[in-house]
Amino acid sequence: MAGKNNANIGFEKQLWNAARELWGHIPAADYRKVIIGLIFLRYISNAFEKRYKELVAEGEGFEDDPDAYRAENVFFVPEAARWQKIAEAAHTPEIGIIIDDAMRAIEAENKSLKNVLPKNYANQDLDKRVLGNVVDLFTNNIDMSDTNEDKDLLGRTYEYCIAQFAAYEGTKGGEFYTPSSIVRTIVEVLKPFDDCRVYDPCCGSGGMFVQSVKFLQAHTGHRNRISIYGQESNADTWKMAKMNMAIRGIEANFGPYQADTFFNDLHPTLKVDFIMANPPFNLSNWGQDKLKNDVRWKYGIPPAGNANYAWIQHMIHHLASKGKIGLVLANGALSTQTGGEGEIRKNIIEDDLIEGIIALPSQLFYSVTIPVTLWFITRGKKQSGRTVFIDARKMGHMVDRKHRDFSAADIKKLADTFTAFQEGTLQDVKGFCAVVTTADIAAQDYILTPGRYVGIEDAILDDEPFDDKMKRLTGELSEMFEQSHGLEAEIRQRLGEIGWEIK
Repeated sequence: MAGKNNANIGFEKQLWNAARELWGHIPAADYRKVIIGLIFLRYISNAFEKRYKELVAEGEGFEDDPDAYRAENVFFVPEAARWQKIAEAAHTPEIGIIIDDAMRAIEAENKSLKNVLPKNYANQDLDKRVLGNVVDLFTNNIDMSDTNEDKDLLGRTYEYCIAQFAAYEGTKGGEFYTPSSIVRTIVEVLKPFDDCRVYDPCCGSGGMFVQSVKFLQAHTGHRNRISIYGQESNADTWKMAKMNMAIRGIEANFGPYQADTFFNDLHPTLKVDFIMANPPFNLSNWGQDKLKNDVRWKYGIPPAGNANYAWIQHMIHHLASKGKIGLVLANGALSTQTGGEGEIRKNIIEDDLIEGIIALPSQLFYSVTIPVTLWFITRGKKQSGRTVFIDARKMGHMVDRKHRDFSAADIKKLADTFTAFQEGTLQDVKGFCAVVTTADIAAQDYILTPGRYVGIEDAILDDEPFDDKMKRLTGELSEMFEQSHGLEAEIRQRLGEIGWEIK
């Protein structure tokens, strides 16, 4: 099994090499779309070819019937769009036109993909010799002999490339990628169940949904018993999400087009069991002046200069009676008093909605360096009137010089801590976790910074507990100060006796 995993890693890096093949030949903003489109085309073509062979073997004459493919959640691929045709034309001057026409043909046969697939391969800025080399890489380095591995392999490859693009595109990459370990932490804490509804109002490439489906499959054996709703304002990212769901075989309602969540909520009456989101941090100029009377602002009108509490209240508005939210926010939202945010936070806390706060370590994101926090907001909390605070800033490991990641053990520890809190069995661990009442939070001016509640872990210095040693050293320091003051008074007196005065 280890050998197979290593082979898969090499496979993913081969596809990343395809992206590198394009560097220097097209604008950096375009190569992501080129690679992602080819990943999608390669996958659905192979899935189609396998189903085609099955239908031919059955001998019923349904191999050209689109419904015979849709019944098995397989996209019907017209003959001109099949990968064999593209591979044969890889080193012809028309390769870009052939790929664009293939994308159009697939969209025509599969209405759910209308206006989704990239059609920029005939662009004169894209060197057709280089494009042919990329097609060769896709042709020669994808082994799909094991169908059960195919979907996972391509899905992981898609995720791998998204992660790599996020790393190389910096801040822009953060628009469509949330590191998978953060997503997995949110999902493992929330624990989505069968027949649930999951929503992400700023869904990026759909990573929250992928992990939710994986969780369901691992814990219940059912991957399709989930209803998914999303919205995304960036057109390219919305298309990536649609392709990502298609590659994974996941049905999702992302609305008919990209749209601004605040101004055009595509799911206005939706009430869901789980919301998982990584909204844009500290978004300014989000349109507050035109939305002051919006029904979503139950706890107060968010300030014009920061949308953090607009996102929070939008999500609360879409929660079902026992619904749960897991979201990522910049640390400033924990304590800010700007523009009425402190009052909004107070109102949400007093409504007993904050179930838990997890402070994350730095360097988890590719696109931002500011510290961030996971918020868990719940209607009908199991532990009413209580909130769990977890300080995870020392957790994780460095995967390279710039980026940190959570291990499976880290994620399990956080999820288990949350579960213990919900079951009423969690014991406070100094420096790591603490269960706090709403009254305790009120006494701290409704500030939600975990460090205020979990304290500093005990450190053993010379076999003496940290708190004991600090108390002893503080006492000794006070004695020294007293001795210093006494010595200063004596010196002044002696100098005065000989006619010297210190001012």
